[in-house]
Amino acid sequence: MSQSKLPISTVLIHVNDPKAGLAWYQSAFPKAKKRKTTEFDFEYLDYDGVMIEVVAVDDKVGSGTAGSVVYWQTDDFQKRVEFLLSLGATLYRGPMIIENGMKMCQLKDLWGNCIGIKGQ
Repeated sequence: MSQSKLPISTVLIHVNDPKAGLAWYQSAFPKAKKRKTTEFDFEYLDYDGVMIEVVAVDDKVGSGTAGSVVYWQTDDFQKRVEFLLSLGATLYRGPMIIENGMKMCQLKDLWGNCIGIKGQ
């Protein structure tokens, strides 16, 4: 079995409006490329090999801050945080100083899900 070189293959994000959610995440990660599976007629974002899949909430999984948080590395912490805030994200936790002078924080997207940011 072939293994990816990346430790994370997919980030699944639950929202009440997947089309709007996909558009928002496309704005939040402008380097991500929109892809579409022909087999399932499903659009997702490819961010350097990590699939960002925006799907509808259902009776098993809602949106919000109760789950795991994926942290995205950035070269310019302050600029990245300000960019996400300009898209309507809200600061949820932090920022705080962590190891080696780095910073981290969590922001909430428009559906209440957390996005972690980590960097200098």
